[in-house]
Amino acid sequence: MRKAPSFDSRYETAGGFAEKIAADGAYCAACIRAFDSEIHSADEVFLEQNVRFQEHIADGAALDALLAELVFSLDRLTAEVSADLDSFRGLTMREKMAGWTSRQRMWRMYTERVREAPVIERLLDLLVKSDALARLINTQRSALVERHKAAEHNLVSVVEHRRRLVDSIDIARLRMKELNAKALTTQGRIGVYGNRAHWEQLEAERRALKAEAERIATEEHEMRDDSQRRERFISLFQAFVDAMNSQIAVCNVLLYKLMIDVEERLIIYQAQVDTDRPGMKARIKPEFFPDIAAPIRLFEKGMLVAQDLERRKGRAALEVARRLPAYAEPSPEAPGAPLIDTVRRPFRFSLPFLRS
Repeated sequence: MRKAPSFDSRYETAGGFAEKIAADGAYCAACIRAFDSEIHSADEVFLEQNVRFQEHIADGAALDALLAELVFSLDRLTAEVSADLDSFRGLTMREKMAGWTSRQRMWRMYTERVREAPVIERLLDLLVKSDALARLINTQRSALVERHKAAEHNLVSVVEHRRRLVDSIDIARLRMKELNAKALTTQGRIGVYGNRAHWEQLEAERRALKAEAERIATEEHEMRDDSQRRERFISLFQAFVDAMNSQIAVCNVLLYKLMIDVEERLIIYQAQVDTDRPGMKARIKPEFFPDIAAPIRLFEKGMLVAQDLERRKGRAALEVARRLPAYAEPSPEAPGAPLIDTVRRPFRFSLPFLRS
């Protein structure tokens, strides 16, 4: 069976993908900005831009899925670390046997076994990965917000221009109707009364009215073509803006879940490690992890609690599933049960009849 790619390789792929999407998104935003200042060939330009815009929208959805997979992969790694930590809660048979002769030796053996286990370092590595992923998602979100704001502003200008065109078309049609009616009335007056000179004057007026009506008809036809062309591009531009809005929402829910998951990793660390020992809390400071600093500040102040964590994790998972239906069903690695019972105290084997 082919081995799944590592977090680092997927993270690198997501970073490169995000850069490509940013460049493509800048091109799409520039197309909207320059729409009113360029001479367009409706068919050729629309076909070309439609391909570019649709590819960008599809790439954005693919990046959303990749970022979600990175968030959930850290969740699965946390479950593995939690399971390893649980295996250290009790005393081994060898440690229990040592306890019959010396409780100090028993707990020394236990402490050495826990200290030598790589799980604490793995927890710290998960925090490093969480910080890097939060930075990537935040960067993506900031770029999307800025691009969305500019694109939406320019789209409003294009839509307003088309609205004015529709109003001008309605006015032109009313004017044509009025001129044609006047021309018809003038034509009916020719030969009815007056002399030849008067008839020739009426005919000249009729031809002038018809010429003006034809000129306005030509303008109306051009405005109608421009309006229809704009309608096609507006639909394309609106899809681009809507897609960015959806991507921003995905970034929001992924960041929300990631921060809750970071709290969980910190609570596991806090439950396993004696944070009162010198140097244990010093390894986790906001300045070391600036993009996940909020939960770490709570950790520093001892304000992280496990009681509400599972409920918030469930709510975050539902939000992610709503935005990314592929994650609606829980994966086999995460059946929904608490990853670690962070409320119960670590097991301590007590032999009251032995000397301390």
